[in-house]
Amino acid sequence: MPISILLADDHPVTLRGLRALLESEGDFSILGVATDGIDTVHQAELLKPDVLILDLVMPGLAGLEVLQILHKTAPSVRIVVLSMYGSTAFVAKALENGAFGFVLKSCTENNLVRAVRDVAVGGHFLSPPVTEIAIANYIELCKAHPSNPHAALSPRQREVLQLTAEGKTSSEISERLKISPRTVENHRSAVMQKLGLRNHTDLIRHAIRHGMIPPDE
Repeated sequence: MPISILLADDHPVTLRGLRALLESEGDFSILGVATDGIDTVHQAELLKPDVLILDLVMPGLAGLEVLQILHKTAPSVRIVVLSMYGSTAFVAKALENGAFGFVLKSCTENNLVRAVRDVAVGGHFLSPPVTEIAIANYIELCKAHPSNPHAALSPRQREVLQLTAEGKTSSEISERLKISPRTVENHRSAVMQKLGLRNHTDLIRHAIRHGMIPPDE
């Protein structure tokens, strides 16, 4: 049986390259592609691929949020994160949220192919220079703060938080989520209150700290 794969990345050129690479392997089958976090969740829940290859920095819903949701709603889907951000903290958060593999975009193609194969049979894969020891050490440091700050947020509130962090206006969020601008404002207010955020600057800092957007955005 071929290994079924769902690709999730918001860059069309990257998606085309990934698809060409993986389809050249005789035992890989691409079930679909997604270009934002919300669609990624929907497709993963619907298609149930063996492996999801996920970019962590996605519009609509951050990759870490996608990991948390699918860990509950589609636990059979094994996720390999493919990212240009390889800090120990970023990698550790991905693993803590349910990723089975982490591959840097700067690594060789063989790393991604090997990651898919290892993860599909229940293994784990970390590409160089990420090391098991570094991740284990980081997780130990985080044990004093094990709670998920977004646990109290509803799925809709998480979407509004993500889109706001990406710089979307209330009107743009309203159109994207098919809800009224007033509802967007209500959700944003609830998010700010639950997370203890006072203003937009606090929200952006929170988003960067929790891997929702990269530090240079």
